[in-house]
Amino acid sequence: MLGSLVRLRSRWRRARKQPSEAHDILNPRGAERMDALEKANEELKAAQAELQRRWRYLAEAQRLSHSGTFGWKVSSGELLWSDETYRILGFARETNPTLDQVFDRIHPEDLDRMREIRERAARNGMDLDVEHRILLPDGAIKYLHAVAHAGRDSSGNLEYMGVVTDITERKRADEERDALSCELQESESWLEEAQRVANLGYWVWNLQTNYLIWSDETYRIFGLTPEDELIDLDKLRVMIHPDDREQVFRTAEEAIRSGVRADCEHRLLRPSGEMRIVHSLGDLKKDSSGRPYQMFGTTQDITDRKRAEEELKVLYRDLQESKALLEEAQRVAHVGSWVWDLEKNHVTYSDEYFRIFGLASRRGPMDIAEVREMIHPEDREYVFRTAEEAIRSGERAECEHRILRPNGEIRIVHSRGDLKKDASGRPYQMFGVSQDITDRTRSEQALKRSQFYLSEGERLAHMGSWASSDLGISWSEDLGIYWSDEVYKIYGLDLEDGPPNLERFLAAIHPQDRAFMAETIKVMHEQRCGCDVTKRIVRPNGEVRYVRCVGVPVVEDGVFQGFHGTTMDVTEQELLTQELRRQQAYLNEAQSLTHAGSWACNLVRREIFHSSDENARLYGFDPSQGPIPFDRYYSAILPDDERAIRSKLESAISEGADYDVEFRIRRTDGAIRFLRGIGHHKPSQETGEYVGITMDITDRRHAEKEGERLRQLEAELAHINRVNMMGELAAALAHEIKQPIAASITSANALLRWLAHDPPDLERARATAARIEQDGNRAADVINSLQSFYRTGTLADRQIVDVKETIGEMTGLLRGEADRHSIKIHTELGTDTPNILANRVQLQQVFMNLMLNAIEAMKDTGGKLTIRSRMNPEGRLFVSISDTGVGLPAESTEQIFDPFHTTKPQGTGMGLTITRSIVESYGGRVWATGNEGAGATFHFILPGETEAH
Repeated sequence: MLGSLVRLRSRWRRARKQPSEAHDILNPRGAERMDALEKANEELKAAQAELQRRWRYLAEAQRLSHSGTFGWKVSSGELLWSDETYRILGFARETNPTLDQVFDRIHPEDLDRMREIRERAARNGMDLDVEHRILLPDGAIKYLHAVAHAGRDSSGNLEYMGVVTDITERKRADEERDALSCELQESESWLEEAQRVANLGYWVWNLQTNYLIWSDETYRIFGLTPEDELIDLDKLRVMIHPDDREQVFRTAEEAIRSGVRADCEHRLLRPSGEMRIVHSLGDLKKDSSGRPYQMFGTTQDITDRKRAEEELKVLYRDLQESKALLEEAQRVAHVGSWVWDLEKNHVTYSDEYFRIFGLASRRGPMDIAEVREMIHPEDREYVFRTAEEAIRSGERAECEHRILRPNGEIRIVHSRGDLKKDASGRPYQMFGVSQDITDRTRSEQALKRSQFYLSEGERLAHMGSWASSDLGISWSEDLGIYWSDEVYKIYGLDLEDGPPNLERFLAAIHPQDRAFMAETIKVMHEQRCGCDVTKRIVRPNGEVRYVRCVGVPVVEDGVFQGFHGTTMDVTEQELLTQELRRQQAYLNEAQSLTHAGSWACNLVRREIFHSSDENARLYGFDPSQGPIPFDRYYSAILPDDERAIRSKLESAISEGADYDVEFRIRRTDGAIRFLRGIGHHKPSQETGEYVGITMDITDRRHAEKEGERLRQLEAELAHINRVNMMGELAAALAHEIKQPIAASITSANALLRWLAHDPPDLERARATAARIEQDGNRAADVINSLQSFYRTGTLADRQIVDVKETIGEMTGLLRGEADRHSIKIHTELGTDTPNILANRVQLQQVFMNLMLNAIEAMKDTGGKLTIRSRMNPEGRLFVSISDTGVGLPAESTEQIFDPFHTTKPQGTGMGLTITRSIVESYGGRVWATGNEGAGATFHFILPGETEAH
């Protein structure tokens, strides 16, 4: 570009000289040279046009190549720039920048170097070829490449003509290329390192030559030294484990045939004999015809991963066991864990924590406000202040406080909590544990009290301490005995006399126990063993006391030091024990007489803690044979009954509830007996732990069976009575309506004859029809009179009746029938229930019919019978009798009050009819409605006492 610029400048100078040359020609040659002048003028115009065209090309070329031209007159400092130069340097075209202004835009880091180059160029007139940066006012940085040629103008002054090029994009491209080159080198290095770290090597299999190219890591995986030679497929086959060769090559063949990725795990054998496990993947490369010619793949040594997976399985199993052990440890140590989400203010608790607080375990977090309520009111502020201080300071929270269980029990817990923080150091969670230290705290308090009250306690408890420094070491007369004050008091000896020697001590022992005590002391001395004996002593005043003596050997650093122990006056306890033995004998005799045995066991562990002798005898076992295992008791239950009670026992265990079951057993002598077992479980006991009694109810069952037979006979007799009554009713109806029906039949025959005449005798026929109508009305009147009789009956004597008292009588009368069908009778009698004027027997009949009807509806399922009474707004008696039985029939409820309408196999259909007849005879009303749930309700209203008068 610099050469083109110089050539254009030369042509411009020649073009400026052509007019003067033309003038010179004109003068010497005159007019005859006009043609030459015109020709020269045309050539000048053409040259100027060509020059302008070339300048446009040059300007466009500069714009496209981001290159501008410049001129610099060194002596005057004048600068000549092309338009592109202005754009490159960031100056407006209308400005005339100076060289200093240009240098103001040179990057500070390049400024000193460019100033030095400028001074050398002005001094030496050397050509320039330099790169530097400029800093534009908007902060943008450009890279420039300037090339300039030094020359002289017509006056001989130094000037430069040159080209400046914006190489910012090229520089950035070079930087990106260099960065990519570095990254590529790093990536190759990382790839090699990644292969080494991941034990992953690659390979290329030429399917035509059956040779493979391996990476260095692939060699290392196979236990080989990297080499330049190719790996033959046969050599590879030998290194694959014999049991896996067929699978590996079959997988490869299927991949080549189907075109899918090859993927398999297999074992290989290194030259050292070591076996490794690898995972290989391979993808096919195909030519233009679609034929595979190469497979590229990777092989990763997964031996360590496989081993780690096996170890992980073992660790997971161990973790599950540890988790179970942790939960058990928490339960045993009464330590519960918790996690407090500080952002949501929710707390998640372990199962043991819920048990500490006396709550049932539940899933999900608990709101902190709910937690606050469980803390003792006097400790709440202290607990939350401690937590807030820990959150603020970042230290561990630790405090002891009281909690309130739902049952009102107060427990003492010791809580610790550590904070968890995010990356910014802000706490977001607190994890901690709480231990129920109630027992420990109480023990510590008791220990402090016991230390304070030790001497007073010895006096009150009649217990003293003693020690011997010689017993077990060297035999002596006094044996180095020490007695506390209370021991002297127990033996009735004087403290001033000092501890007694062996002879005096044995003299205080009851004669019948003296030899035994002397032998005990001898054994302690010879064998250095402890003792725990209860003996009688005789005080100097002749009083006999029971004394318990406990001695233990003292060993310090493996050296026997003697004995120390306690002496306690147990006279009252011994006498009480003798009394308890007598009472136990009475209890055993009472159980034998009532055929009831007591027991205690754990149904989950099938372990018996206690079983009385009578309990064993109930099952036909001999209690003198020693403890009888749980399974012997349980196996005596008949299979049909075992299945029924098993579900009840499992339900009671899971709910921690009591149970009451009846079942049959086969005794060892083959006899079948009916037993009733009642078990009681305390919440403080372990799961499945029960105490209870077992009773032989065989005789009661036989009596119930006999009573049931008698009730069945009674029901059959009542049914016969109802059948007889229905027969009488049917006979009465037949007798009363037989005559009018017979008369109607005779008149009907006569009517047919009169109508058969030709012509019909209508007058006589009309008279006959009238007689038929009279006979029919007479039959209807007969039936109506019978209905009226059964509806109203003979007017009975009436008196003021206490309704609530009547309800009580009927409830007591029918309670046995209700209990027999597991039906509970409940009454809700309003205080405003009015008395009524009625016949007591008829009112009892109404209650009995409706209550028996309700019991009949629930006899197969059991349920609840509810009787309610009150005064309605009109001052009348309102009574309702509800049941939870089968409910009302689907048809109209009014039909159930119709005569002979019944849904019971043994029913006559007259009970509700009679009830309605009695109620309506008093001016009352009776009706039935279905309940929203199960069952039905019968209501009736009767006039009150005042209205009846």
